[in-house]
Amino acid sequence: MENLTMGSNTCLVGLQWGDEGKGKIVDILTESFDIIVRYQGGSNAGHTVIVNNEKFVLHLIPSGILRKNKYCIIGSGVALDPLQLLEEIAELRKKNIEVGDNLRISEIAHLVFPYHKKLDELSESEKGDEKIGTTRRGIGPCYTDKMARTGIRVADLYHPEHFKQRLKKIVEEKNRIFVRLYNADALSWEDIYDTYCAYAEQIKPYVCNTVVFMDDAIKAKKKVLFEGAQGSLLDVDFGTYPFITSSSVTAGGAAVGTGICPKQIHKVLGVMKSYTTRVGSGPFPSELNDELGEYLRKKGGEYGATTGRPRRCGWFDAVAVKHAIMVNGVDGAVLTKLDVLDEQKTIKICVGYKFADKVYDLFPTDLAARPDCQPVYKEVPGWQKDTSKMRDIRDIPSQAKSYINTLEKILGIRVEMLSVGPDRGQIVNLL
Repeated sequence: MENLTMGSNTCLVGLQWGDEGKGKIVDILTESFDIIVRYQGGSNAGHTVIVNNEKFVLHLIPSGILRKNKYCIIGSGVALDPLQLLEEIAELRKKNIEVGDNLRISEIAHLVFPYHKKLDELSESEKGDEKIGTTRRGIGPCYTDKMARTGIRVADLYHPEHFKQRLKKIVEEKNRIFVRLYNADALSWEDIYDTYCAYAEQIKPYVCNTVVFMDDAIKAKKKVLFEGAQGSLLDVDFGTYPFITSSSVTAGGAAVGTGICPKQIHKVLGVMKSYTTRVGSGPFPSELNDELGEYLRKKGGEYGATTGRPRRCGWFDAVAVKHAIMVNGVDGAVLTKLDVLDEQKTIKICVGYKFADKVYDLFPTDLAARPDCQPVYKEVPGWQKDTSKMRDIRDIPSQAKSYINTLEKILGIRVEMLSVGPDRGQIVNLL
């Protein structure tokens, strides 16, 4: 896979609304890298990897943990839920995956607390039809506290008296919200304190100054793979606001969420599904609310790895992906789940949005405020052949090649790799 990385350090990003198959691609690419870093998001992410028919679902730990002799870093931009982390470690060890000195956690990553999860759930429930579609894992409220300068970081756990005073004050403030605004029960700061002090001891072996660790590694010419969570269309700035996540998903977030210099990212590789999916609320112009949409959901196993919720499915949205390619500075792409389209006689690509009597081929920043948006499609013939067993570029049906070439021309980007099934081995290198 050396030719897929083209330079020392690569950032892998999702080019749609998440669930593009990044976990599998990270797992494959890891073979060519020394260090794999998660730089944003939290346990609201779910990266699924299948190795020899064994399924792994990772929420916080980078997918590179499944490969031996690789360092995996949870960066400072991640919202860290220590309970989720410890459960993930236990599950990996149960499956004979090593988790020890190969895992490092940023000492300045912000922590997710029970009050974040409770606030997430209460706030989302109050919104009714205007709900965002949050996973209710407390990630948004954690980032809110971070920006409001009231968050608690991993390093704070190791100063017990300081941690106690800060936690007590924060929980008292949150309880006023729970009781007065939501008429809900208050939380005990003492219980939270005792629980998190116990977590602190369990995660202590992994905690370090990851900024220095990364700097030393890069100076030593180690190769780094940056693993993004969610998708670019959920980015807090460049996504379909307000139906977005609460962190910087794009490649620019890799520098912010790890402390490395932006110049140290040499390549940006984008992952995109052969069709489009979305979990939760928000605009989705090419959505299929019919039998075909249900077929794609079942054939593609489109259910959230984190929540289990059914994903909304639709045709490939080239307008949205072009926007994601632009804001990430993508150098090459990976196309996943091509096999899900195998039985389609005709395949559609959304190449424009129609508002009133005008067609736009640029992604509108105010898409959420345009409920009357209609997709404009380009149709291409399907291949109606099984692609799941393909392993060589010469095996690709001509009509499937035509579909890929059409996407490349519309998007102005080269597709470097195809994924034709969930297993690690179901991959075709196009370079």
